[in-house]
Amino acid sequence: MTKEFDLNQLTEPLLAWFSAHARILPWRENPTPYRVWVSEIMLQQTRVEAVKPYFERFISELPTIQALAECPEEKLLKLWEGLGYYNRVRNMQIAAKTVVGEYGGELPADYEELQKLKGIGHYTAGAIASIAYGIKAPAVDGNVLRVITRVTKDESDIMKQSVKTEMERRVLQVIPKGRSGAYNQALMELGATVCVPNGQPLCGECPWKEFCLAKAENVIDRIPVKSKAKPRRIEKKTVLVIRDGERFILRKRPGKGLLAGMYEFPNEEGTLSEERALAIVNEMELVPVHIQKLSDAKHIFSHVEWHMTGYAIRVAALEEEKEQLLFVEPEDTKERYPIPSAFAAYTDYVNVLMGSRKAKREQKDRQN
Repeated sequence: MTKEFDLNQLTEPLLAWFSAHARILPWRENPTPYRVWVSEIMLQQTRVEAVKPYFERFISELPTIQALAECPEEKLLKLWEGLGYYNRVRNMQIAAKTVVGEYGGELPADYEELQKLKGIGHYTAGAIASIAYGIKAPAVDGNVLRVITRVTKDESDIMKQSVKTEMERRVLQVIPKGRSGAYNQALMELGATVCVPNGQPLCGECPWKEFCLAKAENVIDRIPVKSKAKPRRIEKKTVLVIRDGERFILRKRPGKGLLAGMYEFPNEEGTLSEERALAIVNEMELVPVHIQKLSDAKHIFSHVEWHMTGYAIRVAALEEEKEQLLFVEPEDTKERYPIPSAFAAYTDYVNVLMGSRKAKREQKDRQN
């Protein structure tokens, strides 16, 4: 960071702008430590608009840390379904149990103590400490790194931990007394709505336009500097949506690893032909009667990318449970069986079937 740049000069313009432009968000209405914690974990790598309904439902179902600590895992995963990164909510539950057992059910009002809890790092601890407790603590996320490196024309690699640590130190020095929560939220808001991560920043609306060195020197497009991440590993899979007239098949993933403990459609490594897909179904001791090619799909995780081929396979009646396979009514997936968004294209197919079946039942009822 440019050492001679005085960050203090940015404070009042930033807070005045935030006072006039802060979005109305459900977690800001009543920023208890628990609500701030839930929102910050949900907002990691997820858009604000997408998080809103998840946040409302999660808080409604699990209004306290005690409720989170005691929640059955399948209900917990179902509440998180669609947000991805399921280890985050598992870590939240582990932390909640610690908070109940060691802190009397209340998140500690201490920046360092918060970081001892599972899944809470520097940023989340800083957000909880400053927003919920008014503690002077930095909350440096990607938005903050972007806005400050741009305004100071800092071309350090923000992927380096040493750069993040230095940014936390500099931010901590200039957080105004008694306004830590507003200051940290204002920095985040500026990065989320004006000095945006994708596309052109809205420089004309920025409270720092008079100060921004990257704008003055026309280098905004190259700041922040990020070293390239390693390319994702590509994995090819064939997904089998197997059903009889009423039910379809799910299986539970292993308790450890990617999407641990979630439910999925049976799938195999590689891109299978129709003949091989039917052979797999025969090996399950099921009797296939029809196969239909479904749309190809892709899902991106942080370090791996799934390229999926899909088949809908209708089988003779599913009469008895097979080892590790569940025969499930489509309606049950809404309440009981959390299916990762990685399989969204194939879940959509099941939902279309369910809607078609419901429409036929309603038409039959009208005719009767």
